[in-house]
Amino acid sequence: MKENLDINNEANQEISDNTTELKSEEIKETKSEKDINMGKDYGNSQSNNSTSKIGLNNESETPVKPITKPKKELPIEKKPFQEFVNIHLIPSLIDEINQRGLEINNINLKNTNRPIAGDKCWVINCEIKDTCSFWLSFEKDDIGSLKSISLSKPNQKPSIIESFLIDEKRITLKLIISRVLQRLNGQKLIGVN
Repeated sequence: MKENLDINNEANQEISDNTTELKSEEIKETKSEKDINMGKDYGNSQSNNSTSKIGLNNESETPVKPITKPKKELPIEKKPFQEFVNIHLIPSLIDEINQRGLEINNINLKNTNRPIAGDKCWVINCEIKDTCSFWLSFEKDDIGSLKSISLSKPNQKPSIIESFLIDEKRITLKLIISRVLQRLNGQKLIGVN
């Protein structure tokens, strides 16, 4: 019986050893596969990390361009006198007068003699068909300079010069247009009071 036990123990030992060897081989294979896979993943994550680190380093090394603010365009009132008058004031006056159902025969800017006074200055002369004429004068080529206005009925010469926008500190396109229309309306030339 002892022999049987010894044989059984040896057989069990062999089976146990074989099983252990097989399990250890499986474990080794599994570990080595995991190592390979992890190595790949690890390598990829390493390379990804190193790439991203390189990318970050490159980004930080390149000089940052300062953000330039777009240049603000000058207000139209700050533009050169002739540009302001010819490109903004005269077309706006034409639009406003036309909106009131009136037609302009002629409007221009000249460096000529001011009506009545006769001194040389910049004058906007405007003839409104079958209504009136007006002369808006600027002492200098600056919208902030002293200004005057003269009015007359069609085919007549002006008889009065009136100061224009003398109390205003800030001269704007809208202000000039509204005051010209106010003067024309005040004389009942373009509408009723």
